[in-house]
This record gives sequence, structure tokens and C-alpha cells, in this order.
Amino acid sequence: YLYLAFRWRGFELHYGRASRNLDPSENTGGCLVMVDTVAPYHAAFTEAMRRTYGKVLAKGLPRITRYRPGTSRFTVTDPSGNSIIFIQRDEPTEVEYGGSKQLQGLARVLDNARILREFKNDDRHAFRALNSGLRRHGDSAPAVQQAMALAVLIELSTALEESERVPEWGARLRQLSLTMEERRQVESVVADPTLLKRWMPATA
Repeated sequence: YLYLAFRWRGFELHYGRASRNLDPSENTGGCLVMVDTVAPYHAAFTEAMRRTYGKVLAKGLPRITRYRPGTSRFTVTDPSGNSIIFIQRDEPTEVEYGGSKQLQGLARVLDNARILREFKNDDRHAFRALNSGLRRHGDSAPAVQQAMALAVLIELSTALEESERVPEWGARLRQLSLTMEERRQVESVVADPTLLKRWMPATA
């Protein structure tokens, strides 16, 4: 008889034996954990991963999704493929897939990419939507929106291990004129601003 239960920070998680037909490389189960704020939980998991594995694992099993400041959820996938999704209690109850209808052009494309990344954990779809949207709307968009799109493409390409076009996007990012506040906006749309360090332009 196989059964595991543990308690951590006010919630309990119980495991039972999985079906013999389940492939542990796929998601075998999942649950939601509602918390007041997700950032401390993500920090605790990433610190534990660094201690155990020497790095934060973004692929394979176990793994954890990236966390961008202000994000209202993240997912931990355990060694058996179970997804444990931490969600902030005040997260909006409605999500506008395709991007907010109150936005237009590249701003709406950016919002759609954010939703695909944070709510569906779909980096591939977010990458395609943003790459296409930048081609369609980039020339008419403000410099800060262009920079945000390029920054997210750099991060997604790195995460997907398809970084061939990163130098191209980085060169375009470096050519944009941004204020200090706009630089902060650009850095806020990625989980790891250090990825942008070599590409960020000087402030206007």
C-alpha cells in the first residue's frame, strides 16, 4: 500500500498509487494551492532546487515555471509528473485569451503572450504569437513596446533552447532609445533581466 502525505506552510498534499498505465514523463495528476501571495513559495522552491541540483530546473522532472514579479501563479511539476499550481487568491477571475480587448496593436499582442505564458504555460504558442505580432505591429508601436516584445522573445528563445535569432533581436533592442523608466518597464516583463544585460540600450 503506497501513500504519502505532507504538510507545509498551512496546506496538506496527499499522494496515492498511480495507475500502472500512466507515463511519469507526462502529467499524471495535479492540484491547486490557493495562497495569499505566490512569490515566497516560488522563492522557497527555487532555493531548494539550487541546493539540491545546483540550478533551477525549467525542463524535465522535476521542474518549475519561471516567475516574473507581479505574476499571480506558478507551477511546480514533481518527479512523478504531477502539477502543483500555486495561485494567488486575488488573481483576476476572468482572463481574456487573445489579449485584452481594451488594448490594440502590439500592446494587445504582448498581453496575449503574457496570458499564454502565465496561465497556460505555453512558451511555444506565446513565442509564435509574439514573433508574428511584432512583424505586423512593430513599426507602428512605441519604442518601449517594441523593446518589451524583443525582451520577451529573447527570454522565450532562451527557454526553448532556440537562441539563433537572439543576436538579431538583441541588436534591434540596443538601437531603441529608452528612458530609465522605460528600461525598468522592459526589465519587468521578463523573469530574468540578466538575459537582457548585454542588449539593453543606453538611457535617453
